[in-house]
Amino acid sequence: MRDMRSSNAYRDKARIALNKPPAIGDDIDIDAYASSDEAVAYRDDPTELPTDIKEQMLDAGVVVDDLSHRSGTFIQMDNAPVHSSTSQEGIEVMALNQALDKYDWMSDYWWRVVSVDTDKYTANVELNQNSGYFIRALPGCKSIYPVQACLYLDKSRLAQNAHNVVIAEEGSELHIINGCVSGSGEEPGLHLGVSEIYIKRGAKVTFTMIHNWNSEVEVRPRTAVIVEEDGLFLSNYVLMKPVHSLQMYPSARCVGENATVRFNSVIVATPGSSLDVGSRVILDGKGDRAEIISRAISTGGSVITRGYIEGNAPEVKGHMECLGLILKGEGAIHAIPELKGTLSGIDLSHEAAVGKIKEEEVEYLMSRGLTRSEATATIVRGFLNVDIEGLPPMLSAEVSRAVESSGEDFM
Repeated sequence: MRDMRSSNAYRDKARIALNKPPAIGDDIDIDAYASSDEAVAYRDDPTELPTDIKEQMLDAGVVVDDLSHRSGTFIQMDNAPVHSSTSQEGIEVMALNQALDKYDWMSDYWWRVVSVDTDKYTANVELNQNSGYFIRALPGCKSIYPVQACLYLDKSRLAQNAHNVVIAEEGSELHIINGCVSGSGEEPGLHLGVSEIYIKRGAKVTFTMIHNWNSEVEVRPRTAVIVEEDGLFLSNYVLMKPVHSLQMYPSARCVGENATVRFNSVIVATPGSSLDVGSRVILDGKGDRAEIISRAISTGGSVITRGYIEGNAPEVKGHMECLGLILKGEGAIHAIPELKGTLSGIDLSHEAAVGKIKEEEVEYLMSRGLTRSEATATIVRGFLNVDIEGLPPMLSAEVSRAVESSGEDFM
């Protein structure tokens, strides 16, 4: 079945897309990055990975030394799968190449919600097929513990290609932690990730993504989601560490009645970072619900936060909240909320604000005995304290530690 991946139709579209004009401000030269590299040894026992690599993965919420609290694990280093395993019946985790070989029905989920010719990045993933993960919950199966996936970029000037497919069958439940990590040092790299997520009738998926790159890495995820009747998709995104540039705009479409989508994001743009992030939800079923909540902080980097909710069916509701906080004068935040309704009887709303820490708030906390630095860090923690549903306590603690340790920088 692997020949399906090399369909002339897909590859022809991809070749044409490589010549599409780039988006404004997006001038990454893919040819400057290698598309493949030497094979990395597969490990049945992931504890055999080097200690420093495991520690970096842990910073992104991926636990390697003790898998007792994970329903499944997938690890890809550069462009090679190095480990996949499951510990719960009804949960499948494997390299996407394996799934393509195993299931002849994979053609129903291959380039279906993300178009191969979306842009030069999706085209590059098709033309330089490497790997990615396949995660599936069988009908009625509910993951006891989270399933974790790690995409680790180690080699300098490498284009890491990953095509991921997630399927939550009818009545199932999946909690996924996706940790993206670059190796130590400040080496250039390019991460290209395509994720296609399918949530069947009455199924639930919580997808928590932690990015832990370095200041020279360019990141271009392309994600789309289909949510059927009574389905639920919760997306949690956390970026607290430097990255050179990030461009992502995941899109979810509710195609059945009473489906729900929530996007939560917590983002810090450090000096030199350029972030263009957002979320898009299309409500096509009666009674569908959507919520987009974003918190962005600039300590010197630039941020564009986008949000889009479209209502096309009776009794749908959607709310968007895009808040930005500039902590240094050279930082910049541009909030772009959009709502579109195509019929009466819908309820869509948004709130957007960009500002700075109020001096009276700092002075009040200082009057209670805190130093200026401590007062600033306290306000920042409160600003970032979004109630991210489904975020494991360990990851919540990691966000708090990241904010605390950066308190002086926030000044």
